[in-house]
Amino acid sequence: MPLDGQTEAYLAQAAANPQADPTADGIEAYREAAHGLAGLGPEPATLAEVRDIAAPGPAGDIPLRVYTPHGEGAPGILVYLHGGGFVRGDLETHDRLCRALASGGHCVVVAVHYRRPPEALFPAALEDSDAATIWVSEHAAELGADAARLAVAGDSAGGALATVVARRARDRGGPAIVHQGLFYPAVDATHSSASLDHFAEGYLLTRASLEWSFDQYVPAHVDRARPELSPLLAEDLSGLPPALVITAEFDPVRDEGEAYAERMRAAGVEVQVTRYVGTIHNFMLLAGVIDQGGAAIDEAAGALRRVLAEPWSG
Repeated sequence: MPLDGQTEAYLAQAAANPQADPTADGIEAYREAAHGLAGLGPEPATLAEVRDIAAPGPAGDIPLRVYTPHGEGAPGILVYLHGGGFVRGDLETHDRLCRALASGGHCVVVAVHYRRPPEALFPAALEDSDAATIWVSEHAAELGADAARLAVAGDSAGGALATVVARRARDRGGPAIVHQGLFYPAVDATHSSASLDHFAEGYLLTRASLEWSFDQYVPAHVDRARPELSPLLAEDLSGLPPALVITAEFDPVRDEGEAYAERMRAAGVEVQVTRYVGTIHNFMLLAGVIDQGGAAIDEAAGALRRVLAEPWSG
């Protein structure tokens, strides 16, 4: 399939106004450029409450943002792990997406701002994500939610972190996670999938930028095939929570996300995979200019609603 018209128009505009280059302009400029893209997301949903709090982590407080939808009762709760190649992305870049998931999913959403490189290398982001998920489970009632209905989700690098959080929870016997939302997850740090070559340049995320991001995150001596970095290569994927995996046709990490879904399915996990044709990585964050991004958000929210919203009235 060709690029859809809206995606093609966005890529043309992006090519005419290139983002900051972290190697030339520095990390902070690169991070600020991600903030500039935040306005291209869905219209901000109106919620009952949005508040910033913190959870204790292995290296200090972990910033969290709690999104509470309108309604009565105690809905389920979603821990959301933002993308950004581990290097950028924060509570602001994913604010509109989290609002949409809270509103459409009829659930409390807790966004996690984990430590990032180069200030903090692997496994800092993973340790913060795991600690925050445990804390949210233990304090769900204080957040107005039901700990028995806990989900994890994330996009890109955050999707990879969500897979490991779910696997760790399985291995230690808790917290009980009932759903995974994995949005174009980057789950192979060895970078060996065919789509990385097919879409290496020209589709927003490039192979070079992906490799650069992992170089910032992972110390040189660490084996990138280890399952904390490459969930696709984990030996045992049985017993994981049901998952929705969303991918994009013109995305360098498309194949690894879909391969991970197939490995989970082969291990007996209930998995729904949806490839959105004609579009690119990060399209859910571009829902204001790419309609398929809104459709994917609706699909993700619908999955959350079915798993987390009952009994609840919103």
